[in-house]
Amino acid sequence: MSVVPGTKDRFSCRAVAAAVVWACTGSCLSAAVPIQLKDVTAETGITFRHTDGGSGRRYIVETVSAGLALFDYDGDGDIDIYFLNGAPLPGTKVETSPTNALYRNDGGWKFTDVTAEAGVGDTGYGLGVAVGDYDNDGDPDLFLNNFGPNVLYRNNGDGTFSDVTLQAGLADGSRVGAGACFLDMDADGDLDLYAANYLEFTYEMHVPATSRGFPVYVNPRNYPALPDHVYRNNDDGTFTDVSEQSGVAAHAGWGMGMVCADFDNDGDTDVFVANDVAENFLFQNDGTGKFEEVALMAGAAYDLDGTAQGSMGVDCGDYNNDGLLDFYLTSYQSQLTALYKNLGNGVLEDVRFLSGATLGTHPYVTWGNGFVDFDLDGDRDVFVACGHLLDNVELFDDTTSYHVRNIVYMNTGDGHFLNVSDQCGDGLAVKLSSRGAAFDDLDNDGDVDAVILNSRREPTILRNDSVPGNHWLQIRLRGTKTNRDGVGARVKVAAGDLTQVDEVHGGRGYQSHYGSRLCYGLGKRTRIDRIEVRWIGGGVDVLENVGVDRLLTITEGGTAATAGRHTVAGNSP
Repeated sequence: MSVVPGTKDRFSCRAVAAAVVWACTGSCLSAAVPIQLKDVTAETGITFRHTDGGSGRRYIVETVSAGLALFDYDGDGDIDIYFLNGAPLPGTKVETSPTNALYRNDGGWKFTDVTAEAGVGDTGYGLGVAVGDYDNDGDPDLFLNNFGPNVLYRNNGDGTFSDVTLQAGLADGSRVGAGACFLDMDADGDLDLYAANYLEFTYEMHVPATSRGFPVYVNPRNYPALPDHVYRNNDDGTFTDVSEQSGVAAHAGWGMGMVCADFDNDGDTDVFVANDVAENFLFQNDGTGKFEEVALMAGAAYDLDGTAQGSMGVDCGDYNNDGLLDFYLTSYQSQLTALYKNLGNGVLEDVRFLSGATLGTHPYVTWGNGFVDFDLDGDRDVFVACGHLLDNVELFDDTTSYHVRNIVYMNTGDGHFLNVSDQCGDGLAVKLSSRGAAFDDLDNDGDVDAVILNSRREPTILRNDSVPGNHWLQIRLRGTKTNRDGVGARVKVAAGDLTQVDEVHGGRGYQSHYGSRLCYGLGKRTRIDRIEVRWIGGGVDVLENVGVDRLLTITEGGTAATAGRHTVAGNSP
């Protein structure tokens, strides 16, 4: 995240030509775009308002708050929303301390604030969040990666949570947190924890900065980078810091968003960390929870030009349906976002220009992101949240704005994307300064909706009103030998000529969590031939001849049930 705009553009002749071609294609796009997202924020009853706690002194932590989580905290089948919030920084006085906020989904696009009764109103400075059933008791728990003390909330199973940070062994000091993920790094059946760190900062270390005479936030490189932290689950409610033993502590960076995924298709979970103003990290797992940093060798440390970006958020998904997980990274102003296509054999290639999936991001600071099949046609589109971190940027830079629109790229099904933001509904007309973004089916109608946390403002809630008629399948996993929510499991769905893969993640995007239920668009296909679940640890379950337009719960060991439909038997080879 370079904080002074005007970085020299680095476009090769080939890149310019590709950009012109895709810009022309996009301009000729018909207004009848199937993806339609409607802003329904006003009707939800959500009154949360984010604060970065700023007093005008421009502490660097203000720039990176915050993420959010979508998950079913009470097990009623509806996806609820948890917003992170900042806290007052020196020079800021408030009558009532701001808190994080949990909103229960009551159905019909109505949400109720249950923060107080649930006991999750942390008043710390929120940055990153991850959700996972760390104690395998059947309900999802919350980890908060804060500026200051982190928090682990254990879900009590009755709509309330308990702060168990101290008992769990996670009260180990105060840092500037970033993204966080639950993962089973050693395939022992319980969820471990990876907590990224942004930088070393105290108020005494604060460095004021100006650009063209105007106050700005200082470049992160003015503060020391830190290694991230890895905690092994001891399967007794406690964690042990294994940062050094895992190999992660040997690498210091300015961590931001992250995602844990099997990038090399070897059956274990690797870790991709988006680093600000430095090369990214890609930690390859040897299957036992020991990691080798391979980003440079894999092609993901730098962008297409060999430049370290101001990387913000990262999500993964198989956008071209070749069975390999690809990665999308957001970045700072004057840098395009990046799409790393997975070529197999542990190699990634930045195809930003060839794909068209990043054009139009150059003027903006980009944050939350997601691979989402909004129109259920069988390929994954891309959502990018945008917004500058300088509220005065227009005073000295006329190429960008603090409040800007977010971006949607529609997947054309042939490895290319079109920017359809102008044609996909009033939800993309909202101009705010967005940070975290999360995606799930909030109204249980089969398609995926969106929630965006906006800095210093109310959130944006987007209902998916895309053109109907395409079929879908959602899958929820229940582990028995492996972790309860199947985090790290890979699910392959084959329907006629279409085969898709996805994984369950315990944190992703820009310091956020979403997608515990896997969502597959099927287009006009009316039957699923085969579902294959590969659990962490090597177990495989197979289901055949499955109906569409339903939520399917698959339990490890060969059984499955559909919500409101018939039961389907699984065959475990």
